Amino acid sequence: MVQEKKCLFCSCLIRGKSTAAPTLLKHRIILTLIYSAGLRGQEVINLKISDIDFERMVIHIRQSKYKKDRIVPLSPTMAIGLEKYLRAENPHVWLFNGKEPDGRYSVKGLSWVMRENLKKTSIAKSVNLHSLRHSYATHLLEQGLNIVTLRDLLGHADISTTMIYLHVAQCQHINPHSPLDTLYGKALQ
Repeated sequence: MVQEKKCLFCSCLIRGKSTAAPTLLKHRIILTLIYSAGLRGQEVINLKISDIDFERMVIHIRQSKYKKDRIVPLSPTMAIGLEKYLRAENPHVWLFNGKEPDGRYSVKGLSWVMRENLKKTSIAKSVNLHSLRHSYATHLLEQGLNIVTLRDLLGHADISTTMIYLHVAQCQHINPHSPLDTLYGKALQ
C-alpha cells in the first residue's frame, strides 16, 4: 500500500488508463522512460533510436553529465511501450522528435508535459520532471539494490551524491547479526 501511494503518478503513466495519464502516447512513453531508467531530462531528449538496444535490453546514454557514457537496463515493460511508440510515431534519428531546430524535443517541452499531466492528479506536494529520477533511485534502494550499483546507474561521479537517497528511502531494517551465523548457523544446529 505504501509503495502504491508513493508511485501514483508512475503507475498512471505505465497503465495509461487513468484520467491522470497523459493522453498522447509520446508523452506517456517519455515520462515513463525517465522513471523506468532513471534518466535526466537532457538525457532523454538526446536519445537516438540507435541508443535503444532491444536485443540486449539496454539503453546507451551517451555523453551525459560529466561527458560520461553509461548503460542502463531497459525494462521489458518499457520495451513493449517503446516498440508501440516507434510503430505509431515512426521517428527518424531522435527517439523523440520535437520543435528544436535539430528536430529534438526540448527540456522546456518535457517540463511542460510533466506540469500539465500533474494537474490531472491528486498529488499535492511539489513535483517536477527530476522527481521521476528521484523516485527511480529511491524505489531501487527500497527494493534492495546496493548504493554502488545505483551510483553507476544514475551516472553520479561521486558516491556522496547517491548517498542522499539513503535518507529518503524506507529500507527494510535487518537485525544486526554475524555473517558466521548466516553462513553456518543451520549446519551447527
